[in-house]
Amino acid sequence: MTSHDYKTILYRQEDGSWVAEIPAIPGCYALMDSRDSALTELANVFASIADEYSQKGHPLPADNTEIINA
Repeated sequence: MTSHDYKTILYRQEDGSWVAEIPAIPGCYALMDSRDSALTELANVFASIADEYSQKGHPLPADNTEIINA
């Protein structure tokens, strides 16, 4: 699995920084100064977490994220 198999949430905070996260995977998020930097860092974080799961012999969690526009 790659990060492209998961829904990614991307939003801007009040201070102008960007948060990118994969809600299905605990701890898989990045906070950076730009949108592109947040997405790039998220890919790095995902790879690190995926490697950790693999080393432990565990599958990554399934993506059951539901996106709702309220």
